[in-house]
Amino acid sequence: MMEQKATATSHKMLFLNTLAFTVCFAAWMFNGVLVTFLADNQIFNWGPIEIGWLMGIPVLTGSLFRLPAGMLTDKFGGKPVYGTLLFICAIPMYLLSYADSFTTFALCSFGFGLAGVSFSIGIAFSSVWYPRERQGTALGIFGAGNAGAALTTMFAPTLLYHLTSNGANLEGWRQLPTYYAMVLAAMGVIFFLFAENKKPASSTKTFTQMLTPLKNVRVWRFGLYYFLVFGCFVAFSQWLVPYFVNVYYLPLVTAGLFASAFSLPSGVIRALGGWLSDRFGGRSVMYWVLGASVLISFLVTVPKMEVYSPGRGVMAGKGGIVTAVSAQSISVGDRVYKLKLKPQDLGTFDDKMLILPTKQAWQEAAVEVGQTVKKKELLAKGVTRIFFQANVWIFAILIILLGSTWGIGKAAVYKLIPDYFPDEVGVVGGMVGVLGGLGGFFCPIIFGYLLEYTGLWSSCWIFMCGLSLVCLLWMHLTVSKLMKEKHPKDMKKIERDKHKIIGEALKE
Repeated sequence: MMEQKATATSHKMLFLNTLAFTVCFAAWMFNGVLVTFLADNQIFNWGPIEIGWLMGIPVLTGSLFRLPAGMLTDKFGGKPVYGTLLFICAIPMYLLSYADSFTTFALCSFGFGLAGVSFSIGIAFSSVWYPRERQGTALGIFGAGNAGAALTTMFAPTLLYHLTSNGANLEGWRQLPTYYAMVLAAMGVIFFLFAENKKPASSTKTFTQMLTPLKNVRVWRFGLYYFLVFGCFVAFSQWLVPYFVNVYYLPLVTAGLFASAFSLPSGVIRALGGWLSDRFGGRSVMYWVLGASVLISFLVTVPKMEVYSPGRGVMAGKGGIVTAVSAQSISVGDRVYKLKLKPQDLGTFDDKMLILPTKQAWQEAAVEVGQTVKKKELLAKGVTRIFFQANVWIFAILIILLGSTWGIGKAAVYKLIPDYFPDEVGVVGGMVGVLGGLGGFFCPIIFGYLLEYTGLWSSCWIFMCGLSLVCLLWMHLTVSKLMKEKHPKDMKKIERDKHKIIGEALKE
């Protein structure tokens, strides 16, 4: 049964759930750093598609089993399910230290990817300890365990370089999975020793009865929102490491720090998202989240690029014989044509702080001494170079804003679930978590194929912009339809006022 008021036990269980979720999430995101390290150091010969699959496989496991994990939590309570999960995940994580091929690496990744189901367990197990009016805040605090992704991207690269003696002993990477396995097992012991069990009212239902809410299209709409704000967050928590390495040529440790700057605020700010959802409502918060996601994704779609294009050339004013050609001028008969010199700082733009695209133009001779030219014949061709730096610091600020926005959105989605499905949080939250987790699985794979076929690293942001727009439009159309059904008079008044304002504006 749901608590009528929060107690000391409620807060203790929220702390334990959040701590366990942080550990599980750090393990779930493990491949983002490790696979990048192994590929960059050519320990394994993996291309973008293999890397995408290895990053996505743990997310697939953690997604597919979220629904049954949520149902088991509703049926038996969170203590036995959560504690058992931690021990199960420790085994394939340890076996990963012996992986020597893509297949064995993939199988172990599939196993420890079960850590991802900790979310649906923790959501269901945390919600039963708090009253409805405080669940947004409580679940937001629990969701801050997403920061586990930042812990991996922040510290795992440094650990790898330490364990491998800065690359001198590359086989030292095999110690890292062992350490992660030990932490998972230790957390399992702590959970069994200190956690208390509790079941919701729906625990008496059969598994078939538990699945009834999934017939409601609202569940699937919430799932699409979560596909974006959670699934894409998971995907970029891993994908940003190779992104920074390949686009900005950063070392792996630095790339990990930038990636953690994206994931850490997103996890921590989720608690704020829960409070905002309690204060203003999950739907209102989602409007702002989806609108901001469209805008920021659009801003980062422009890639770092260098474009050469024909520019303004120099044509002969009259016919004659070319008597002299140099970088500064061309002489035809007794007439001298000045040329724009090629800039000396052509390759130094990356050392500067550029916000807007920068243009350079110069002219190069297209004729030779002794050549006869006619009037209006081209003497020198123009060259224009347009350079857009996509500055790493500006890019980092934008993705931090995007990650924080998605963090608020994650809390808003899970505020909506207990509002509409108060007694089926485990099942509905599990299904929404499945769809969100599938975003974390499919997106790295989609990013890999987009990169393979377009050659553009920024193609992932174009995909994000389109997905955000679809979510925003679906929500707006649904809300407008509900408003017309439930408040037809108010909607007619709004329509009349809107047409009146437009009519008066047109008259002016």
